[in-house]
Amino acid sequence: MIRLKNEKQIDGIRTSCRMLSAMYRELIPLVKAGVETIEIDRWTRDWIKKAGGKPAFLGYGNKSNPFPAAICISINEEVIHGIPAKRKIAGGDLVSLDCGINLGGFISDQALTLEIGKVSAEARRLNRATRECLNRGIAAARAGDRLLMIARAVSGYAQEEGFGVVRDFCGHGVGFDIHEDPSVPNYPHGPNPRMGRGLVIAIEPMINLGTGDVEILEDGWTVVTADGRLSSHWEHTVAVFPDHTEMLTEALEI
Repeated sequence: MIRLKNEKQIDGIRTSCRMLSAMYRELIPLVKAGVETIEIDRWTRDWIKKAGGKPAFLGYGNKSNPFPAAICISINEEVIHGIPAKRKIAGGDLVSLDCGINLGGFISDQALTLEIGKVSAEARRLNRATRECLNRGIAAARAGDRLLMIARAVSGYAQEEGFGVVRDFCGHGVGFDIHEDPSVPNYPHGPNPRMGRGLVIAIEPMINLGTGDVEILEDGWTVVTADGRLSSHWEHTVAVFPDHTEMLTEALEI
């Protein structure tokens, strides 16, 4: 069931989203070659706590295998849900960061992919194209239109550029919980409700250099490309109003 939000509730989600984007502005300069990903997670936990929020991702999932970190850090062929560890970031890596904050019961969600040092031309092209897929998906989120207009905008551009679109995972409703209805796929598939006032969704293209097929590692979380090639991931939380659509998380200078 899609849970539409009223203006007061959207304002609460907006505040959480602005906090998350503020965190990213401080975090981005710290993500560089030689840094262990577990250090980034520790920093993220501390920042969110000091800001008065709670890490939305920490402990998420089933009780037998909850997500063990505050932020997902996915490198190169890792698409989403990478678990921070002792691994050191290296020059030339694509590093995707995905995080959410629970601020008084209002959930934010945002992801971005950083280019560490000098990356390959194909990595740069993939990352730029994925960010453009997100921009086009947001532009397609309009009151009165059908949800799969977003999917067509994302997949159409990715395929024009020769990239693979991940189909096994998608965007989603957000705001009261991390994942709510509706699913927001990146290719035309599934239910196609009209978008209207109070819809808050996370639009998140996951685009691969090669095939769109993915696999899940033995840790039960980390999603990787099936062919071992690079992936990029960008995400914003947006709210639909009758006369406009607002990006609740903020565009960041990268």
